[in-house]
Amino acid sequence: MSPTKPPKTFHLHLVSDATGETLNSMARAACAQFANVEPVEHVYALVRSNRQLERTLTQIEKYPGLVFFTLMSTDLRDQLEDFCRAQSIPHLSVLDSVLATLENFLGTELTHKPGGQHEMTAEYFRRMEALAFTMAHDDGQLSDDLAKADVVLVGVSRTSKTPTCIYLANRGIKAANVPLVPNIPLPDILERLQGPLVVGLSTNPDRLVQIRRNRLLSLNQDPDTDYVDYEAVRSETMAARKLFARLEWPVIDVSRRSVEETAAAIYNLYTEHKASFTGNNGK
Repeated sequence: MSPTKPPKTFHLHLVSDATGETLNSMARAACAQFANVEPVEHVYALVRSNRQLERTLTQIEKYPGLVFFTLMSTDLRDQLEDFCRAQSIPHLSVLDSVLATLENFLGTELTHKPGGQHEMTAEYFRRMEALAFTMAHDDGQLSDDLAKADVVLVGVSRTSKTPTCIYLANRGIKAANVPLVPNIPLPDILERLQGPLVVGLSTNPDRLVQIRRNRLLSLNQDPDTDYVDYEAVRSETMAARKLFARLEWPVIDVSRRSVEETAAAIYNLYTEHKASFTGNNGK
């Protein structure tokens, strides 16, 4: 067997005049399409002045590689591009084609306002309200309130209910979660919910045992309990699937899904559910 090649590393500079979240996500999504590649990320957020840009250019010169940027200021953008050209450093404004297409379609000019998507608009406050709701309704808390949720996730322990709910809340969805615990009945209201979308989260018993065992070890707790016993875990997951089938809840297997992928699948289900629910109520 030939030895495994070490990953190819390179310096990736991400320059943004806002939080950098959009740029970072795009860069990581692109890099993920290349096998055995490991970028060394240098992130520069809120670059909005000449002084901040100068510090950024110093680091780029020190660690040359590839530069991705999102800068709305034409002055700062020109300085960055002139510098990269002089240093023969490849660079790309990642939103150019998107903005140009929008500008052409809308027939209106860009505002060139940095961080416009992070303004404290009604949408911003809606997301903050959803996050507050989600944190207050985590792990079965305030179950009498579940009718106020947009989405309720149900699953056995360690099926990523909480992080998935938080991810959904950041998209403005009021998400609650209820754990399935052996010999503890579910809240009565859960089976009577009409408005919220209830989704069951299932997983492979083998993987669940591994995740639970690692969790216990990280907490310096005894890993030899029913919590990680294979037969006990298998019974838990089978009982969960039977419950989901009986109540006709949609089910998502999270065994090999990231939180982001699970949340995206739930968001699609929620969109369909919302359209169906609204239509059935004649609104």
